[in-house]
Amino acid sequence: MITIKRVYEAPAAADGTRVLIMRLWPRGIRKSHVDIWLKELGPVLPLMRAFRSGRIGWVAYRRRYRHGLARPEAQAHLAAVRAYAKSGRVTLLCGCPDETRCHRSLLRDYLLD
Repeated sequence: MITIKRVYEAPAAADGTRVLIMRLWPRGIRKSHVDIWLKELGPVLPLMRAFRSGRIGWVAYRRRYRHGLARPEAQAHLAAVRAYAKSGRVTLLCGCPDETRCHRSLLRDYLLD
């Protein structure tokens, strides 16, 4: 099972393997709150900046993020997440406050397809 959670929420035993999927380490988060950091699953910085500044909308962001998952670096990290998911629950972590407009929800859907 693959779930999503904001990295700033308290860790719970039910989270299973906690996977951080951000390019940059989030401020104020201890390394002990994350099991593995797969930064290649975070959006590339130009894409993230374009979305946050409003230069591109959610539809374009979603399309470009999913397209970026085809990169070899991202494919290696996707394989790692799938391997963790075979042995138990995986929680994808990101700092975005709105999970409906965050790459963690896009990644979960991509992995579950």
